[in-house]
Amino acid sequence: MYYIGNHLSASKGFAAMGREAVKLGGNTFAFFTRNPRGGKAKAIDEKDIEKFLAFAKEHEFGKIVAHAPYTMNLCSAKEDIRNFSKEMIADDMKRMEYIPGNYYNFHPGSHTGQGVETGIEYIAQTLNEIITPEQSTTILLETMAGKGSEVGRTFEELRMIYDKVERKDRLRVCFDTCHVNDAGYDLVNDYEGVLAQFDSVLGLDQIAVIHVNDSLNPLGAHKDRHANIGQGTIGYETLHRIVHDDRLTAVPKILETPWLCAEGGDKTE
Repeated sequence: MYYIGNHLSASKGFAAMGREAVKLGGNTFAFFTRNPRGGKAKAIDEKDIEKFLAFAKEHEFGKIVAHAPYTMNLCSAKEDIRNFSKEMIADDMKRMEYIPGNYYNFHPGSHTGQGVETGIEYIAQTLNEIITPEQSTTILLETMAGKGSEVGRTFEELRMIYDKVERKDRLRVCFDTCHVNDAGYDLVNDYEGVLAQFDSVLGLDQIAVIHVNDSLNPLGAHKDRHANIGQGTIGYETLHRIVHDDRLTAVPKILETPWLCAEGGDKTE
């Protein structure tokens, strides 16, 4: 079964997000755990959660995908930012257990001049501290475009994080097509080669979610600017190919294109 959805606003609650996803033709969705630019998370509404879980079961939803705020940086050079980020992700892990068995996606972070190796040490250290044996949530490392000092611009950097995390059974990858393109992986002209490279480094079974985005930028631009499907440098055919790849059928696919990120979305996407 295919699972496709988009980013929705959590401000109206889970039940409302579920209804909006179905209205747009989706059977999964992504949401920010709190304001993407930071701030406190809303209080959990347990009755709303109950309604959503029943609705999701009725409509055969796939796993849904929480997204950490962009302000979270587990590998900042500033200790107070690292501590703030650790508290944020630890709090989110507790909140995610109200919707058990789903995914929590985050940008690995920016090492801010310390070097990739140091950044990876900090990321793994925090993950080892906050991942518990009893948690049901799987944490996803997102592939990054490589702007600035971002960690995760190569599959090998993600592998380095994996190698240092003890509970690998609670760690997988969110494969963002725009980010991968902007990082320099040529999905358009070497689709099978890129997937083979990912398979050799991490394993295709580690792709838990795909962010389906076209890119405004040329290959290897390291910019991260999303475009609507078929209106960027990746193009419709390549994105159609990954969405319908038999090896990735059961992987939830989340649109993060400008139309769908706008209020109300656009069913065309």
